Amino acid sequence: MSFFQRLKKSVSQTTESVTQKFKSGLSKTSTSLVGAMDTVFRRSKIDEDLYEELEEILIAADVGVNATMEIVERLRTEVKERKVKEPEALKPLLSEILLEILKGEEEEDIGMNTVDDDLSIILFVGVNGVGKTTTIGKLAHYYKEQGKKVVLAAGDTFRAGAIEQLEVWGDRVGVDVIRHQAGSDPAAVIFDGIQAARARGADILICDTAGRLQNKVNLMEELKKVHRVIGREVPGAPHETLLVLDATTGQNAMKQAQIFNEATRVTGIVLTKMDGTAKGGIALAIRRELGVPVKWVGLGEKMDDLQPFDSEQFIHALFVEEVEKEA
Repeated sequence: MSFFQRLKKSVSQTTESVTQKFKSGLSKTSTSLVGAMDTVFRRSKIDEDLYEELEEILIAADVGVNATMEIVERLRTEVKERKVKEPEALKPLLSEILLEILKGEEEEDIGMNTVDDDLSIILFVGVNGVGKTTTIGKLAHYYKEQGKKVVLAAGDTFRAGAIEQLEVWGDRVGVDVIRHQAGSDPAAVIFDGIQAARARGADILICDTAGRLQNKVNLMEELKKVHRVIGREVPGAPHETLLVLDATTGQNAMKQAQIFNEATRVTGIVLTKMDGTAKGGIALAIRRELGVPVKWVGLGEKMDDLQPFDSEQFIHALFVEEVEKEA
């Protein structure tokens, strides 16, 4: 059984609607990245020019220089070991390498896509404009659909309209929002959120935080303070610290990830607006550079278009034509 046949068999165990969301959401990346690769794989022979062109394509897709170098070097090794002669045969080899990078230590990265603790706390971080509040609302919807009782804490007290925006999402989803006045101490809001979540028998508390402060307080120090308050009130919490990144910003998103990861011990990445970019290779770059897994992806505007990240679905969606051709 070929790689693409095995991939299709694995993905077929997931619901058809989820598979379709990945296909649709990653269509721009697939057309750009895999479409460009097709010209490489139609070459007459495997030579240095082929590898150099492949490097250029991967870098242009925001895979990143280091990840690209690793991918191409591993591809060279596989070609030698398997004695591959035809360029077309590189496609499944490349797909396997990309999948291995995305998976990483996946068995340790499952995190909180399912929640079992008495009160699980998810802390959201990220700069303004990446879709953080919208993502919180969609995640609350996801967990509510699983039968979980969710409470939101409006810890972004500095951005104009942030509290009201979260309340709109709370009303839309049907979950409580704990808030203070604009400009209040974010840590105090989160503290009250924890008390309220406990009192209301909630399963999950999702905490919003500021992406930028309008005073001289250092943002990262403020986030560390929030982190300390959560850990003091609920030992071992936050159970998940999710960094929201806008996939359309490419390598700028990588820089944000490095800064936030140093300050808040990020446990997972949420990539929003994946449907709006042809450079979805940023998922590979983040996995390779930071060792932090992508746990959620925004694949559209609808409430249920936030999906748990699935590396096999990701590769399946990129190479969908090859998968269907071999089915």
